[in-house]
Amino acid sequence: MIEATGLSKSYGRTRAVDGLSFDVRAGVVTGFLGPNGSGKSTTMRMIMGLDRPDSGGVTLEGRQYHDLRWPLREVGALLEAKAVHPGRSAYNHLLSLAQTNAIPKARVDEVLGLVGLSAVAGRKVGKFSLGMSQRLGIASALLGDPGVLLFDEPINGLDPEGILWVRTLLKSLAGEGRTIFVSSHLMSEMAQTATDLVVIGRGRLIADTSVDDFISSNTVATVVVRSPEADRLAGVLTSAGASVVRNDDGSLLVTKADPTHIGDAAHAAGIALHELSPQQASLEEVFMELTSDAVDFHGITSVGVSS
Repeated sequence: MIEATGLSKSYGRTRAVDGLSFDVRAGVVTGFLGPNGSGKSTTMRMIMGLDRPDSGGVTLEGRQYHDLRWPLREVGALLEAKAVHPGRSAYNHLLSLAQTNAIPKARVDEVLGLVGLSAVAGRKVGKFSLGMSQRLGIASALLGDPGVLLFDEPINGLDPEGILWVRTLLKSLAGEGRTIFVSSHLMSEMAQTATDLVVIGRGRLIADTSVDDFISSNTVATVVVRSPEADRLAGVLTSAGASVVRNDDGSLLVTKADPTHIGDAAHAAGIALHELSPQQASLEEVFMELTSDAVDFHGITSVGVSS
């Protein structure tokens, strides 16, 4: 488990993290979301003891990182995939890490096989693609078989097969009871991978909850309904307390009523239904709405061309 309490960090006049508190529980994948510049990387660096907080603190399984006797055996992290000596081979890079934490040499071959790099174990890391470097970074994190794992944008540079592999790996590790904390800008991927979310903006906490609760608590439940008697159905539903909007295509957009109540009301009135589809906002839509005020740089969405 990771517990952050009142974390704050400034660089000069810039407040990177501001009174941040959250928990990351074991046994699930927790997504760490926020716009660029929101403080995600700084937070992860403070968790790993690479940056010292100005105030507050963070513990991993009840202890601070610098108190861990064999840190690689307890906490693994991928924070910067390219932070490896380019002249070393993948094998020797992992071997050197293993030797610092009394990790058996055989474990190096195990993690190279796990991440699919056995065939290039002797190649210099400087010649690796970004995707290969990501796999090596994941291997480094897994080297000590730790119970706590942090990954900062682990799927950058990976092809679709690699992304699926990472998704499956993270869920498998969480299923073993480990604590998994993953930052990503790909909302669609987080929606498929994470159970819990920590969302921040401008260094402050926006949400610390489950993915399902994050979406449901920030959206209005909506049902799309189609019927050959749409006008009469709209009257029936409105009389029952629902809010009904008629779409241009003839369908009805219904709120303040769930599909069961809509179906029961239509049945009681003898009205046929051709569609009854609950609609839910995506994680990306909710995230964009809640963090819109925390984005430092906004691009232009449309460009006019004058002749």
